Amino acid sequence: MPVPHRRPDVPPPLGVTVHNGTADVSVLAAHADAVELCLFDEEGAERRVPLSRNAYGIWWDVIEGVRPGQRYGFRVHGPWAPEQGHRHNPAKLLQDPYAGAIVGEVRWGSEVFGHAVDDGWNGDGAVRDDRDSAAYVPRSVIVDHGAFDWGDDRSPARPWTESVIYEAHVRGLTMQHPGVPEEIRGTYAALGHPAVVKHLRGMGVTTLELLPIHAFTHEPHLVRGGLTNYWGYNTLGFFAPQADYAAAQDPQGVVDELKGAIKALHAAGIEVILDVVYNHTCEQGNDSGATLSWRGLDNATYYRLDGRGRDIDVTGCGNTVDLRQPMVAKMVLDSLRHWVTEFHIDGFRFDLAPALARGRDDAYDPDHAFHVALRTDPVLSRVMLIAEPWDVGVHGWRTGQFPPPFAEWNDRFRDTVRTFWLPDTARALGGETGHGGRELATRFAGSADLYSGGDRGPIASINFVTAHDGFTLADTTAYEQKHNEANLEDNRDGHGDNRSWNHGVEGHTDDPEILAARRRSVRNLLATNLLATGVPMITAGDEFGRTQDGNNNAYCQDNEISWLDWGSADLDLVATTTRLLELRRAHPALSPTEFQTFDAVPGRVRLRWFDTNGEVLTESQWSDPGLRTLVALFESDHEADAVIVVLHGGLDEVTIRLPEPERAWALSWSSAWERPQDPEPVGEQAQVPGSSVAILSPAKR
Repeated sequence: MPVPHRRPDVPPPLGVTVHNGTADVSVLAAHADAVELCLFDEEGAERRVPLSRNAYGIWWDVIEGVRPGQRYGFRVHGPWAPEQGHRHNPAKLLQDPYAGAIVGEVRWGSEVFGHAVDDGWNGDGAVRDDRDSAAYVPRSVIVDHGAFDWGDDRSPARPWTESVIYEAHVRGLTMQHPGVPEEIRGTYAALGHPAVVKHLRGMGVTTLELLPIHAFTHEPHLVRGGLTNYWGYNTLGFFAPQADYAAAQDPQGVVDELKGAIKALHAAGIEVILDVVYNHTCEQGNDSGATLSWRGLDNATYYRLDGRGRDIDVTGCGNTVDLRQPMVAKMVLDSLRHWVTEFHIDGFRFDLAPALARGRDDAYDPDHAFHVALRTDPVLSRVMLIAEPWDVGVHGWRTGQFPPPFAEWNDRFRDTVRTFWLPDTARALGGETGHGGRELATRFAGSADLYSGGDRGPIASINFVTAHDGFTLADTTAYEQKHNEANLEDNRDGHGDNRSWNHGVEGHTDDPEILAARRRSVRNLLATNLLATGVPMITAGDEFGRTQDGNNNAYCQDNEISWLDWGSADLDLVATTTRLLELRRAHPALSPTEFQTFDAVPGRVRLRWFDTNGEVLTESQWSDPGLRTLVALFESDHEADAVIVVLHGGLDEVTIRLPEPERAWALSWSSAWERPQDPEPVGEQAQVPGSSVAILSPAKR
């Protein structure tokens, strides 16, 4: 249907919209007295154009002679009243929150702060600094999104039940990939390179989840220490891609290069989702942070403040974006739609998601207006929406409490699986009793205790045992203590509760028995993750044994600590990962949309748990903290499918009397195998080695 004409007294869309050499320029600055558009020519000379119109807190105008490629920014005049939350300072050049591209870096110095600071860039935020910041900050850039030829590109739009998510960093994934040309390693262009696509498709990955690619900058303390924010959770622009992830040098080329990578991945049947950070910005540090964009435009609107004009922090970063404000929520929604419509992104993982839905009383509200908007938006309600369901505010842990259609990172799954296979195994070696198998069974079956409400189903559970934040999979079996000295924070940063076990030696060892035991543990963790009901997520490099040498918080390590070392990849582990995902696809009973039933129900997956004697587990057995062997039989009449999964956490070999012995079963895979083997027929019993996973499928007749 045709788009209605805009009334002349209604502001145009926020940002800069170009029409044949003229531009509608619009920016939210609700408490400002005046706003100037700052245009920069090729030599960097600045021309200031006052925006003449103002309504609803938005300043706008029509500017002649503005075209794609134009560098620009804003200066805002208004009250300097920190106790009321107002920090306007026209000496500071500000980024457009809606900029489609950003060129240049923040050159950290006292000039980028709106208030006076000392040589250590510290200050109480009270006294205004009137030095011009233009020479020290990036420029917003107008780009032409219509210039890229998408051809017949379309999203693979896979069902959740088929999804396998691979969490990766643009640079880290390809910086050392031998199959990628050196000149494009670590870039968007490398993401769509055939060598990368071949690896992902070969394993069975369906969805590539990228760590933040929104334009970001580096925290002052990292710059002082010679480090950078490698992960990118420090956003400078919600509509612009990070420029230094591109091989291209010009802003338009950066945008087009990213689109080209997404188009190539889509052509290979791989979806692309983004890890997005809307809970805070790079102006972090409470009210003493830098003035780069939102703080100078309208601090009292964009950020959650207390009654004294001070930032309220539920993110751990010193500032929280205030989505209680309708126009701020609109900015986030506009950003999300921008990435879907202009970049063909297939979904999002929301960092510290409860911070986005805290209401007027600061409590998390599943019916918050932002959630309602996402759930009802005709574009955003159709893409993958994944919550990191915790923040650092009061009552910030909200796993299982997000509304549909959100899926969630399931930290209960991570902690349970790691505890069962690692610390509890270590306790058993010392003669102690662990936590038992009941919790593991609940997680393996899809976490119905968390996700049965609201008709969410097991596909709401994103199952993972590692992520970018924490130990790698290999390191969970080699380290019990974090080793973050390279982060220059005296090893104070990072998690202390790692649910790991070093198998007797901390870190590197040449002991063949310890190395074999570690590899077995890795396979146990990997199998439990990839075969459990729900949606599995793999952290890049875990499929071939990547290590960070015990660093469990490598957010500032843009080097070999974080980059995938393809040259030392364990190819047997890659083959194992591939085989496990083949088994997942071969047995759709492992991936139901609804929770399983105990009794046979037409169209539903039936799940029963057995003991080693082939008898259904009793309540007293479930309550036994010494329960270390679980035998699960999944059956689906709809798919004519059946599979047995044995999770044996005991130290010694055990004989399993198989349920339904009238069927002929074959051992399809065992974590005791160093590499995949051909299926082995078994009789009514199966011998399962100590501390291992076994998968049995109906034998071919």
